[in-house]
Amino acid sequence: MVPGVADSRSALVTGGTGRVGGAVAARLEADGFRVLAAGRRDGDLSDPRAAAALVARAAEELGGLDLVVHAASDGFTPKPVEEVREEDWDAAFGATAKGSFFVGQAAAPHLRASDLGLLVLVEDVAAYQPWPSFAPHCAAKAAQAMLTRVLARALAPDVRVCGVAPGPVAVEPDQEERRASETLLQRTGSPDDVAEAVAYLVRAAFVTGTSLVVDGGRLLR
Repeated sequence: MVPGVADSRSALVTGGTGRVGGAVAARLEADGFRVLAAGRRDGDLSDPRAAAALVARAAEELGGLDLVVHAASDGFTPKPVEEVREEDWDAAFGATAKGSFFVGQAAAPHLRASDLGLLVLVEDVAAYQPWPSFAPHCAAKAAQAMLTRVLARALAPDVRVCGVAPGPVAVEPDQEERRASETLLQRTGSPDDVAEAVAYLVRAAFVTGTSLVVDGGRLLR
């Protein structure tokens, strides 16, 4: 089978009912994948049992798993450092960091059995920038970015693990001008830009253990 050609391959997209995850799921379906797009109703992915149950269900319904995209996250709420509470940390690290690990852990045997075998973690440029109003989110995304590298080493050579780190791709209309000014390209992106990055990683058979930044140059401003 040619690398990067779906040929009725199967994919689980966590966070697949959100804007970014939904765009990824739609792109994969357009590329010929059978897709299970999971949302909050499908369980708390910070719980290893719920993560394992979702992965098992996806593998059963889809007849195996070739690709898992973990786009689920929580805790993106601005708060001054002085007002951050323990529950804010629990929310941020739950689906984002713990979910990445436990979904990847549960999916590993299925991905090892596939000739594609790819896990993609949807990160955030917040992993690489200190945002004072989003301390738990930045820390959780930094942890997730490290898990991209840890899991790539742990699951090699059978499974590739990559990250996609979006910048301003799901911006509210009233923030469009300000967020565009933060990028080198002077415009915002869209969830489809993240989906395109995932599609590239499906084809990029010699890429693992790294994060593809999709931010219009936001990190360089």
